[in-house]
Amino acid sequence: MRRRKWRNFRLFAFTSILAVGAVGMILFSLYLYAKILGPPPLAIPQSTLYYANDGSVIGESNSGEKRYWVKLEDMSPDTIKAVIAIEDRTFYNHYGFDVKRIGGAVLANAKEMRKVQGASTITQQYARNLFLTMDKTWKRKISEAFYAIRLEINYDKNQILEGYLNTISYGHGAYGIEAASEFYFGKSAKELSLAESAMLSGIPKGPGIYSPLISLEKAKNRQLLVLKSMQETGTISKEEARAAAEEKLVFTGEHLHHRAESAPYFYDAVRKELLTSVGLDERSIALGGLKVYTTLDSRQQEIAEKVVAETIPESSDMQLGFAAMDPKTGFVTALVGGKDYKESPFNRATQAVRQPGSTIKPLLYYAALERGFTPSTMMRSELTTFKYDDEKAEYAPHNFNNKYADGEITMAQALAVSDNIYAVKTHLFLGQDVLVDTAKRFGITTDMKKVPSLALGTSGVKVVELLNAYSMIANGGKKVEPVFIQKVEDSRGKVIYEAKQNNEQILKRDLAYVMSQMMTGMFDVKLNGYATVTGASMADQTSRIYAGKSGSTKSDSWMAGFTPGIAAAVWTGYDKGDEITLSADKQYAKNIWLKFMERSIKGQPEEFHIFKPPTGVVAVPIDPENGKLASDLCPVFRLTYFATGTEPDEICTDHLFGR
Repeated sequence: MRRRKWRNFRLFAFTSILAVGAVGMILFSLYLYAKILGPPPLAIPQSTLYYANDGSVIGESNSGEKRYWVKLEDMSPDTIKAVIAIEDRTFYNHYGFDVKRIGGAVLANAKEMRKVQGASTITQQYARNLFLTMDKTWKRKISEAFYAIRLEINYDKNQILEGYLNTISYGHGAYGIEAASEFYFGKSAKELSLAESAMLSGIPKGPGIYSPLISLEKAKNRQLLVLKSMQETGTISKEEARAAAEEKLVFTGEHLHHRAESAPYFYDAVRKELLTSVGLDERSIALGGLKVYTTLDSRQQEIAEKVVAETIPESSDMQLGFAAMDPKTGFVTALVGGKDYKESPFNRATQAVRQPGSTIKPLLYYAALERGFTPSTMMRSELTTFKYDDEKAEYAPHNFNNKYADGEITMAQALAVSDNIYAVKTHLFLGQDVLVDTAKRFGITTDMKKVPSLALGTSGVKVVELLNAYSMIANGGKKVEPVFIQKVEDSRGKVIYEAKQNNEQILKRDLAYVMSQMMTGMFDVKLNGYATVTGASMADQTSRIYAGKSGSTKSDSWMAGFTPGIAAAVWTGYDKGDEITLSADKQYAKNIWLKFMERSIKGQPEEFHIFKPPTGVVAVPIDPENGKLASDLCPVFRLTYFATGTEPDEICTDHLFGR
């Protein structure tokens, strides 16, 4: 008998050892397998936010779940304490599972014959939020347990807690503590009080039940339970719990960030840049939790949209493309791609290719300056038929209203009154390939035809291209390109893209300045001759010196110009290319440009917008009629800039003896 008992005992002991060993081997194998698999990916859809250059949010993209990832140190300490107290008091002491809680839950549920108590740890809940559905099946439970093991093995407790607080649902489309804090209280998660933290920490158990916007009574009872749990764990005192319970909470119930109502065309341009320049895919852009820091100036954008709305009547079918830029950096600060985005998302500032008319002339005359012309270079303006293509073809351009000087005029005056004969003569004299090559140097990428009419802007360009070209004149000839994005950060705050500045000198600095000063002539009535300067109607409305050029074709109206601190370009016309017949309609581009410039510059430091001559240029008084040095007898003179050594040395004698 004794021998049999001893044999049974040895059998039991051996079996127990085998069982323990088997369990140990299983657990070790499970651990080893989890370690081999490595850390599970923590990628989860997060809202991508778009910021203006002042840090304000101008747009958001998401999947319907608003979620903004924040680091643990950027959360209120009270929130962290509240969540641990109510969800998982032993969080920092277990390895993914709380055996004691599991046993208690089993007994409680068995006693009531239904599920009345859960035992999921924060790690298990995080695993469920990350990888699994909410199906109540054994397969899902086993998967949840395995994911929990992988999380505990590969991530530290603070990483798990941070992930959990950034993924749980708080109801009303708010996922994560930051989105919840903004929705319920209109503030950042870092700013939450103890009372607010306790209120939010009670919601995830049942957002449809414990949301204060659904049932304030149930939410309050849940908050009190959270405060009691915090008191029991010793994280707050009885007095702190009482004060928090008595604090009156104010709920906003509004999400802070929405799809951009302002600057929708700019928003689309940024998304396109994220695809092409940054190299991201659509999903990463929409749901990657990115922070996209754009170049948009909210104040300038507001001014641009308001000016457009008050200038072009709502009943008009006229459309427009508008863009503004910082000439020094190429940062696009405002953009309007049409009258109404909802009616037409087609971006006329970045996509439409329209004939620029005479706004192309500054590029032509810059090329002429490089080849020996000066602002005083004289050529005859008269009705002319040009022969080209080995004299096989003819071209007979006309001036506005068929008015001509029927004599010689200076290049400065030709630009100011927009003389077409002078422009075509210059174009053909330089060679038809020169303007094409020069336009490319100025950043214009659309194809241009080598024809005599190119001098009058018959080959189309985009608004942002012309704006870029004018910005190069404004900044002294340095290369710029339209920039919409300053930098992009991923969901963890790592910079994955940053715009690079290119300070390559493309144009001659002295000649770029000479060109900019020639462009101020369109507003200077001293350059009136056989025709008035094209900006005469605008001159008395300007509060400072601007450089600019207007342009028009039968179906296009343009105005572009700059100060050293800001450049802007406007196109107006009809999408289908209908002729602009009303004289008032032809003024829209000028009016939009001038109103925008005046309002944008108002209040800015004066030095940002003063044209400062560089070394290598000299200013001399010139008689506008003949381009010679003005004498005391000349009734009118204009201070004109030349590259040093190219200024005229002949003094005007036309006014001797009262002539």
